[in-house]
Amino acid sequence: MREYKPSSIEKKWQDKWDSEKAFEPKEDYTLPKKYILSMFPYPSGRIHMGHVRNYSIGDAIARYYRKKGFNVLHPIGWDSFGMPAENAAIKNKTHPKKWTYENIDYMRKELKNLGLSFSKEREFATSDPDYTRWEQEFIIKMYENGLLERRTQKVNWCETCHTVLANEQVIDGCCWRCDNPIEIKELPGWYIKITKYADELLEDIDTKLKGNWPDRVLTMQKNWIGKSTGLKFKFSLSDESKEKLNNKFDGYEVFTTRPDTIYGVTYSALAPEHPIVDYMLENNLFDKETQEKVRHIRSILPKDRQAMEKDGVYLGIDVVHPLTGEKVPVWLANFVLVEYGSGAVMAVPAHDERDFEFATKFNLPIKWVIKPENGELDKSQAYTGEGVLINSGEFTGMKNTEAKEAIIKKMEELGIGKKEVNYRLRDWGISRQRYWGAPLPFIKCPNCGIVPEKIENLPVTLPEDVEITGSGNPLEMHPTWKYTKCPKCGSDAERETDTMDTFVQSSWYQFRFTTDFHKYTDVPFRKEDVKYFAPVDQYIGGIEHAILHLLYARFFTKALRDLGYLELDEPFKKLLTQGMVLKDGSKMSKSKGNVVDPDEIVAKYGADTARLFILFAAPPEQELEWSDSAVEGAFRFINRLYLNAEKAYKTDTMPKIDTSKLSKEEKEARRKVYETLKRSEETYEKTFAFNTLIASAMEALNALNKINNKDLFTEGYWIILNVLEPIIPHVTSELSEELFGRNNFASIKVDEEALKKDEINYPVSVNGKKRAEISVSADAGKDEVLAQAKEAVAKYIDGKEIIKEIFVPGRIVNIVVKG
Repeated sequence: MREYKPSSIEKKWQDKWDSEKAFEPKEDYTLPKKYILSMFPYPSGRIHMGHVRNYSIGDAIARYYRKKGFNVLHPIGWDSFGMPAENAAIKNKTHPKKWTYENIDYMRKELKNLGLSFSKEREFATSDPDYTRWEQEFIIKMYENGLLERRTQKVNWCETCHTVLANEQVIDGCCWRCDNPIEIKELPGWYIKITKYADELLEDIDTKLKGNWPDRVLTMQKNWIGKSTGLKFKFSLSDESKEKLNNKFDGYEVFTTRPDTIYGVTYSALAPEHPIVDYMLENNLFDKETQEKVRHIRSILPKDRQAMEKDGVYLGIDVVHPLTGEKVPVWLANFVLVEYGSGAVMAVPAHDERDFEFATKFNLPIKWVIKPENGELDKSQAYTGEGVLINSGEFTGMKNTEAKEAIIKKMEELGIGKKEVNYRLRDWGISRQRYWGAPLPFIKCPNCGIVPEKIENLPVTLPEDVEITGSGNPLEMHPTWKYTKCPKCGSDAERETDTMDTFVQSSWYQFRFTTDFHKYTDVPFRKEDVKYFAPVDQYIGGIEHAILHLLYARFFTKALRDLGYLELDEPFKKLLTQGMVLKDGSKMSKSKGNVVDPDEIVAKYGADTARLFILFAAPPEQELEWSDSAVEGAFRFINRLYLNAEKAYKTDTMPKIDTSKLSKEEKEARRKVYETLKRSEETYEKTFAFNTLIASAMEALNALNKINNKDLFTEGYWIILNVLEPIIPHVTSELSEELFGRNNFASIKVDEEALKKDEINYPVSVNGKKRAEISVSADAGKDEVLAQAKEAVAKYIDGKEIIKEIFVPGRIVNIVVKG
């Protein structure tokens, strides 16, 4: 009796695919194409089950389209710059480059052992000098075209990682990488003006991505861009307050989306880090008690402040209401964020829940300026609904929705305010004070200022003779690397020692893959290659990248378009966000001790088992709970598939079946086989519900095993092996070669006759409760079905009045009776 030995079968086919270069895209651009891309991994040392799931999904889709005759680009690369390499260098006393490339070598073997059909010739790491060279050119072109600038501003600083973070990299007040709290510092840095593309990024969500990307991701991006229209105006300081501040400030600007409530302002609030607060602290303008309170609030991280009870302190200064001339007290409030808007707000406690809570706590006035059109005001809480203005001067009596525009117009006429569109989105700070990253290609000259490196001198590469201690930036302390000559005047100058945020590297890698960069070395990618392969037809990755990577990649595409590198508006046509792999209800992690090593699964059961389990256990978008018994079940199914192949015979063509001679059981088995074939197209091209496709294939195999018809069994295996080949490619390729030679999907058509049922089973309910089941001829009409149904449930309906008969063809019968 033959034995299923996955290790030998899988090595044979992996070697064969390598020797045939089976997964390389062709340069024949007359062929239909598919670009299937999974988010590339960080070379941390070992792959994890999240990688296995991501890449198994992408690989199944890529293999399917290759079998259909498409020119498939299915590449892999390595997101290889970043802080973990530096942290590992400190811990293990090694070099980040050595650690990174050794990890890549190991993980590449792990991916090969899974039988993943990645292009080997298109593989690269983002720390490769050839990649850095083009990235630095893009950055220089952005600088020359006003999309990049160096400026000093308050930034998010992670003390643990010793680097700046973009707003998008701060999750609930903590560093996205190490999960430690961030603090606010004022530092010089480099900023990409992603805000220039805010409107286009927002508009294209609805015009180009809706329906192809998950709604959840699109909503997250819309909220992050945060477009809002409202009134911008200046609160002027009172004369006494100007004098108190030594005439250093005459006021500050605020933005509101609720100009209709402006007559209800009873206080204004500043962020703890507002420049006026800074000045008052530095110049001892607070009494002791106020100063202690201010410093206490500032010592609490913004993330923690947002979760706390509303708190604040009166700053001892006032502003003047722009329309009424009344004095308005200025408070410091822990709920106001300095990085959003101007770090100052007008507060209307009667019509804002947050402002109401604050005013109630500190016994501040509450002035009602909107009432419901019908009904009374409940003054025990803020009223945030629509209504009619009251206590609002000349605007009293107007609907608040109409008053918004009227009040803006009035303030514009008076020259004290203007309509403005605001965005939550901020420019992308890309400076990182770390060694292991792409150097920013700029030189600081005492005569010329900031000067880009000459294009012909790129790439600016990292010096390898550095000591990584974790204290400060090694580039800043390097004895020779940072000292150079100005490309413009030749004077002694210094290189920029900041390196780029790693999200810059992952923002354009999808285009680098489109070109055979070993062959075409004079461009980052060829326009004709991008035009043919891009956008990516199916992109696969985690929901955690919804704002960070995906938003940056969208921006980079538009920027490269405008810089003349490509002709494309969006990088990814369709997006699938796969769920996490859990064990014991938690995300796998070393700290929880619940990690499952993919290598061990492959060694024990084979790659096909790992792939089958990971695609069968749950729909791709949902979280997947690890199950040892389900892994064993996947192995048993493959083993059965392999052993039962002996019941089929060798043939170069699919057997012709005389359906007139098939028994009821044989027709049922054949129907299940063709149902699986029919479901496969929808699965691979639309739903990616591999779990239901695999379940269908398992049912079909079980049905085939109950019959004794060699032609039918052979036909069934021909189809099932084809359907499952993208999912479990090693064993199916082995069996297809053994039985049929090589074949493909294009040679198989769904036999619609085989899908027809001779009989249909109907559950029969009385008053919604199932009481019987009947089997009727597939061509039976409604009257015949109802007659048999009533007969089957006679004891439940005899002597009772039938009120309603519900008949859903092919599905259910429900009889509603009275009494």
